[in-house]
Amino acid sequence: MDENKNFIEGEKVEEASSTTSKETNTFKTANTKTNYKPVSEFTVKSKKENKSGFGRTIAVPFISGVVGSALVIGTCFGVPSIKKAIMGNTSSSSNNTSNSSNTYTGVNTDLVSLKEYSETGVGVAAKILPSVVGITVEFPVNSIFSRGTSTTTGEGSGIIISEDGYILTNNHIVSSSSSSSYYTVGDASKVVVYLFNDKTPYDATIIGTDEQTDLAVIKIEKEGLTAAELGDSDSIQVGEFSMAAGNPLGMQSSISSGTISAVNRDVQTDGRTYTLIQTDAAINAGNSGGALVNSKGQVIGINTLKLSGTGIEGMGFAIPINSTKPIYEQLIEYKKVKRPYIGIGGRDLTEELAKANNLVVGIYITSIEEFSAGEKAGLKIGDVIIEADGTAIKTMNELNEIKNKHAIGDTMKIKINRNGSEKEVEITLQEQ
Repeated sequence: MDENKNFIEGEKVEEASSTTSKETNTFKTANTKTNYKPVSEFTVKSKKENKSGFGRTIAVPFISGVVGSALVIGTCFGVPSIKKAIMGNTSSSSNNTSNSSNTYTGVNTDLVSLKEYSETGVGVAAKILPSVVGITVEFPVNSIFSRGTSTTTGEGSGIIISEDGYILTNNHIVSSSSSSSYYTVGDASKVVVYLFNDKTPYDATIIGTDEQTDLAVIKIEKEGLTAAELGDSDSIQVGEFSMAAGNPLGMQSSISSGTISAVNRDVQTDGRTYTLIQTDAAINAGNSGGALVNSKGQVIGINTLKLSGTGIEGMGFAIPINSTKPIYEQLIEYKKVKRPYIGIGGRDLTEELAKANNLVVGIYITSIEEFSAGEKAGLKIGDVIIEADGTAIKTMNELNEIKNKHAIGDTMKIKINRNGSEKEVEITLQEQ
């Protein structure tokens, strides 16, 4: 069992959607009926004329005088200067209404200007897009359904990291070799890069790949490229602006924006756990290898996977850019990543599995490579590793995490349980 196969297999995490609930959110319309009541018509019924003559002699003059006075006063109050002379500067005794026309029942309804936010998005896109490329890859395919070898293609994104043509991308974009009972997909036979606002295809060379971190470096022969500015992924905060730039579904130079949803998010896929940046900026097939940037247009992550399925929206993940720097530097210098190596294969023992086999919780060693550091230290098949450098461990992921903090040639102390007895072993780590 290869202890170092412990990183992302690209968008394969989408398979996790089968474990999500199949329930969907249903929005129900209230259908509340508003009862509009029409204003009633005023009906004036005439009365029979009073034959006594009282109305003509007294009532009519009196009513006419009242109506005339009301018209005069009403007219005066309609003229501001006259109203002011009569009423002065007194204000209404009722203070129940707000003095601001922009508030309603205590809620401020002033419009919030999005000008600065919009200008930030425009500026960030203008800065990052010249540094993001589209990648098309051809793979040879041998299938039982066809004679000879055919080809298939894949698409992704990449980030220019040097003016002379080095490009950082995901390993699963340029190295997707796989097989089944029906077909075999080989290593990439051709890699083509498309620059921003340039339809010219540039052939690329694969400099180095690293399956463990799902990172790769390719290179095109061109000078004067716009290298991306790299930010500090350790300083990002939940809630801050984020933008994903890449080549989703072959639509080159596309961006989507959102926020940082979480940092140091542990994501499990293919039996491994990875620490990633979570964002709600839309990440789709083809965005892999593209840039996740902050409000300064600095790259803070490499878009690598998303979650999809019923009830899942806006859950994309990126590799923190700080963790990529030592990887791509070694890929450029050595064509590979030099890592410390123990040389064992193991199986995680849960409490149930350990109890069923009269063992302890830890890592059951299933294989040891000849002449490896583990063999030289005296490890044996059947040993259960329970501790590394003084820290209790239960999984291969935990062992690798501690091991990878060491350099080649360092001494690492592990504690094992062998036939019920504990023993401490010192291992001098070798190069993988």
